[in-house]
Amino acid sequence: MDKTPNNAAWFLVVPVVLLVAFSAIIPLMTVVNYSVQDIFGPGQGVFVGTEWFEQVLQDDRLQAALGRQLIFSFCVLAIEIPLGVLVALCMPARGWAVSVTLVVLALPLLIPWNVVGTIWQIFARPDIGLAGVLINRLGLDYNYTGDPFDAWITVLVMDIWHWTSLVALLGYAGLRSIPDAFYQAARIDGASRWAVFRYIQLPKMSGVLLIAVLLRFMDSFMIYTEPFVLTGGGPGNATTFLSQELTKMAVGQFDLGPAAAFSIIYFLIILLFSWLFYTVITNIGKADAS
Repeated sequence: MDKTPNNAAWFLVVPVVLLVAFSAIIPLMTVVNYSVQDIFGPGQGVFVGTEWFEQVLQDDRLQAALGRQLIFSFCVLAIEIPLGVLVALCMPARGWAVSVTLVVLALPLLIPWNVVGTIWQIFARPDIGLAGVLINRLGLDYNYTGDPFDAWITVLVMDIWHWTSLVALLGYAGLRSIPDAFYQAARIDGASRWAVFRYIQLPKMSGVLLIAVLLRFMDSFMIYTEPFVLTGGGPGNATTFLSQELTKMAVGQFDLGPAAAFSIIYFLIILLFSWLFYTVITNIGKADAS
């Protein structure tokens, strides 16, 4: 029998390689090229080395936006992940209520991001918005258009409302993958509800929770449309995040060199934190398994 490998199978990978090259690699190389040049016009550029990277890293405005972005993303993870797991634990396991619950949870995920911003722009208005008027009638001085803290909290609550469903659905999928034999063994051993969650449900959910953490971190770190529609980045710069600063630099000011350097730094920060989350959660899962 001829055991020579059939290398012709590699041709099946060629379309994927070409697609990735045109959709990701070539644009990325273009950004890298712009990040080390001072562009004056088509075909006119001067090599400047790391000048744009140094300028971006020393920009106080971008440093402040990075601080706001990190605080926002970590608040999103600290609230949405536990809340999503709690919702998943409370969801019905069988019956007609399962379908209804899944549809209700999926509804916020189907709403376009700009529509979400518009909904909350009206909903949270202190003069006519249902939430804004109610909060002020409770004795709290709430106005997201004039108070930086109120605006920041409103953007955070809006994101929680929009994306907690994703965490809950992923967590529910992890829970449904656990065989009934595990629960039967726990009942025989007299395990408490907390013990079942700690030693059965949580380890089995670690895979989907890793996906939820990575998705929610990357998405929250790149948030743009919702706060732009809701607050326009204000009041002041209270809700101006990195993506908005990048848009101002690239589109508003047309500073292609600094914008390209900023894009690369932005990408590397997301890559670094995603790797950290993946490493930590994976190690925790291995420790629980052992």
